[in-house]
Amino acid sequence: MLFDQVNRELELAQRHLEVLKVVIGRGPIGILKLAEETGMPTHKVRYSLRVLEQEQLIKPSSHGAIAGDSVEKFLSEFEKDIEELIVRAEVVKDIGKSF
Repeated sequence: MLFDQVNRELELAQRHLEVLKVVIGRGPIGILKLAEETGMPTHKVRYSLRVLEQEQLIKPSSHGAIAGDSVEKFLSEFEKDIEELIVRAEVVKDIGKSF
């Protein structure tokens, strides 16, 4: 329906954040250990790692994934970015209530 794509994107964002959290907290860490730590299949972990690397939130090392160059900026702006999403969701909710 109308919000299926938004839900899929939020699920992906949640998965990427879970992987990022483990990398920041336990890095360097490899794919198999990440899959074990997160309970995700390795193919999903691999995809999240690719996305996070493209965003420069992680980077590869010889011992596994580590925090990337953009992670500090991302974390400093995280609350603001989430608040913007919440505000937008509230606007959509209000529109839906007006029917």
